[in-house]
Amino acid sequence: MRATVLAAVSLAALAAAGPAHAASLNLLIWESYIDEQILADWAAETGIEVRQTFYDSGDARDEILADPNSNVDVVVTNENGAKLYGNRGVIMALDAENVPALKDYAQDWSKRCGGYGVPYLWGTMGILYRSDKITTPPTSWADIMRPAESLRGHIAMYDDHNEAFVGPLVLLGKSVNANDNETLKAAYELMKAQAPFVLTYDYVITSIQSADKGPNIHMALGYSGDQYTLNDKVSSPGLWRYVVPKEGTLSWLDCISVSARSNNKDLALKLVDYISNAKNGARNAVKLNMPTASTAALALLPEDMRSNPEIYAAPEILAKSQLQEELTVQSVQARRRIISSLAQNQ
Repeated sequence: MRATVLAAVSLAALAAAGPAHAASLNLLIWESYIDEQILADWAAETGIEVRQTFYDSGDARDEILADPNSNVDVVVTNENGAKLYGNRGVIMALDAENVPALKDYAQDWSKRCGGYGVPYLWGTMGILYRSDKITTPPTSWADIMRPAESLRGHIAMYDDHNEAFVGPLVLLGKSVNANDNETLKAAYELMKAQAPFVLTYDYVITSIQSADKGPNIHMALGYSGDQYTLNDKVSSPGLWRYVVPKEGTLSWLDCISVSARSNNKDLALKLVDYISNAKNGARNAVKLNMPTASTAALALLPEDMRSNPEIYAAPEILAKSQLQEELTVQSVQARRRIISSLAQNQ
């Protein structure tokens, strides 16, 4: 799978870089997931360069983060990852003492990072679609899981053991955190029937940049905010759009954390605080067209952004959204086998 290849490449890059010294910090993050100007301003103010290593799935990120030889200083992970790796001693405990910006985050948000990260950005999962190819917006998970014949070979899914199962599980009326074999088998049957319509199981932000695949993707599984990145990648504002299916979805939160293995923990803590403060939290949200969890940063956003339902999901959507919970080891293994078999046979 691409995730495995990417993880191997990223691990090699981080190892080759060697431990970060005072002149640099290593940031493990999704591609196009931070305002580059914030990092440029940090470097100008501190003299410390931030070197980014990209991952394109949670599984790839976790493989890098779990490797004791990877030289990660700061990482953006999901809320479950923050708690899991915090409890394992892989990332540091954070509070308002070592990251003062945390005072700007409501407890309901900060506790979701388990005390091991600062809430970074949040959103939902849904369906991305090209408005020039699909003129009637999708409304249901059935539109991507049981697609129309015209979409054969035009769908991008996602080889991640959590997110890949959101659509089929919600469509089946089940929890996105289902662990039992019967439910996972039912989800697999849906995914197997969909497979002939899938062009790629690479994350759409990655696959859209492929010369042979990108132009042929008409619909994709993705995160709220991805439509803006896709439109930027193809230089066509408004082309890609995003909807949350009527059955409900996953409401996710990413956290920004400091590696307990970092050789520059003090600097890494300062970088997390710099990225998370009100001014830069607002800048980042505006640049990425994504919602911030910082109360202070939210107050700095323009009203048209705060009222945009594509950015801040409507209450009725959030009411039907589920939060991610830690899965059993057996469930993770089963899910990975399923998505791996689909991706390898594609």
